[in-house]
Formats: sequence, structure tokens, C-alpha cells
Amino acid sequence: MATDAQIQKFAQRHHGFIPKTGWIAHVKEAHGIPTLREANRARLNRDVERCPPKSARRSKRRFGISA
Repeated sequence: MATDAQIQKFAQRHHGFIPKTGWIAHVKEAHGIPTLREANRARLNRDVERCPPKSARRSKRRFGISA
């Protein structure tokens, strides 16, 4: 599994933007991939920052994720 930093570098090189770590956590959570934020959010009762729909669609398409 790629780290958030690796995902950010990939997105910057290939798509020209740096996704926030909250966006990455949101996409991982939506597809059942465990994250550290998930455990912390449960402990602190916080929500994950949702990514913009356009970015989420682009990421899903790029990585072949269907939802």
C-alpha cells in the first residue's frame, strides 16, 4: 500500500495538484482500506475531510476503483 506522501507525489507529477491527506483518507475509507485516521477519528470523534467529487472520480478512474 502506498503512503500518503507517495500518493501526493504521484498526483502532483501526473495531475498537477497535491491532494490533502484528508482526501486520501476519505477515498481509502470509502473502499475499505484501513487508515490511521480511522482509529484516531474514532478515538477523537472527528470526521474525515471529504474530497471534491471531481477529484474523487478522477482518482477512482485512475486506480481502477469502482464504487
